Amino acid sequence: MLKAKIINYSNNSVFSTELAPRSSHQAECLIGRHPDCDLVLDGPAVSRVHGRLLFDIEQCFFTDLGSTDGSRLNNDKIRVNQRYAIAPDDVIRMGEFALIVEDLTQSQPIQSPVKVWADEEISVRCIQIIQETHDVKTFRFVSEPEQLFDFKPGQFVSIKLPVAQLPIAQHGKTSPLIRSYSISSSPSRPHTLDITVKRVGAANEALPPGVASNWLHDSLKVGMTLPIQGPFGSFNCVDHPTDKLLLISAGSGITPMMSISQWLSDLASPTNITFIHAARTAQDIVFHQRLSLLAAQHPHFQLAFTLTQATLPTPWAGYRGRLNPAMLAAICPDFAERHAFVCGPAGFMASTKSLLQAEGFPMDHYFEESFDGRPKASAKAKAKATNPALSSVASPPLALAGRNTTDRNTADRDTTDRNMASCGSTPLVEFSASGKSIACNDTDTLLDAAEQAGIHIPSGCRMGSCGACKHPIAEGEVCYELEPRGLSENERASQQVLTCIAKPVGRVVLAL
Repeated sequence: MLKAKIINYSNNSVFSTELAPRSSHQAECLIGRHPDCDLVLDGPAVSRVHGRLLFDIEQCFFTDLGSTDGSRLNNDKIRVNQRYAIAPDDVIRMGEFALIVEDLTQSQPIQSPVKVWADEEISVRCIQIIQETHDVKTFRFVSEPEQLFDFKPGQFVSIKLPVAQLPIAQHGKTSPLIRSYSISSSPSRPHTLDITVKRVGAANEALPPGVASNWLHDSLKVGMTLPIQGPFGSFNCVDHPTDKLLLISAGSGITPMMSISQWLSDLASPTNITFIHAARTAQDIVFHQRLSLLAAQHPHFQLAFTLTQATLPTPWAGYRGRLNPAMLAAICPDFAERHAFVCGPAGFMASTKSLLQAEGFPMDHYFEESFDGRPKASAKAKAKATNPALSSVASPPLALAGRNTTDRNTADRDTTDRNMASCGSTPLVEFSASGKSIACNDTDTLLDAAEQAGIHIPSGCRMGSCGACKHPIAEGEVCYELEPRGLSENERASQQVLTCIAKPVGRVVLAL
């Protein structure tokens, strides 16, 4: 329970209040101008749903939910959608109101406060399966034991499926298949987590088509539990705040965009959104009705669909064909003033990026997320350890950094290219602890070599984003054809590599 004094500086009024979670299933209190909020602050500078108090075990957190004028904790500006622990005598400022925390006690009616999901593996139970289109399903989960899902809209999770990874199974060992999926639900609805999955081919050549997606579609039933890891990813609108958004997606790339759209809608955010989605036919548009309803309810939300395949005799009044300069200008004339988030197949993203570049879009405001298992990039980076003491393994800077695929200037790219060696040396991976060695070809990664040797290395996205497969190298040198986005600078400096995308250059030794 939180006891607080509220001061309204516009009229110098003061009142006291007590706030507590309603139940173990509602371990939060909403603060805002809307009458349904737990604490109603009726002021013009207070947003409809301004912030949230989250009650955890013997602690309380405040989160600004994307308010228009922001919030301050003890005069320090608060970042949107970030949790801040609060204590007695703290002052939270929202518009013309100041909330002074007088006392914090554990709420008596709540026997076991709900934990908030942190960066860890948890078990989730499927409670609902929704058929979105003929080949797309949404799987809805709750945590067991109960937790609130806390993530940034646009992020993804890695799910362990009870399907053997074939290369390991061939050596007499089995390991759960781990695949990554964008979260399609909103963090503003923290009691459930959704992933939306299309029947597709496998993420890499080691698996026959559809192993992961087909298992979910055919074998996952309501009531079953699965382990998940996360959340992962820097592709989100929280880390890149803006007043104007341009969301562009195709196919299954709509899933993180649904999370972003629903989140901004739930928070009654004033962010101006233009959402363009490409699908083959009208029947292939995932979330068609939900997105259309959001667009109808929110004046700052503009929605446009375009179909890339002929659908005669089915009537269609919307756009047709692939996104082109004329279509972009017609839908979003002010596209250059926005932050662009793009998600979909690699070919779609490449063409969309080229289109925006050619039209003069400021590419430092361009962010993308790939749904290909192993997207290719022209840049190559090196990391090496010259002896078992691991002198240095940090990669030089890349032309593509993080999820923001901003082009650096030509001089930077030239310098980077000169510092990067090819992966063309004869590769060999030795596993010192097990005494095994694997001769590799030009396309094998360290993770591929480990699987061929029957050695288990945990993995997730298999495209250098989630960091689940990181491991130090003991000797040798590796190169990347992708930016190792799942490594922090400290991890790079401490000799960690991402085995899912790191390729051996010559002889490489792993202590496995």
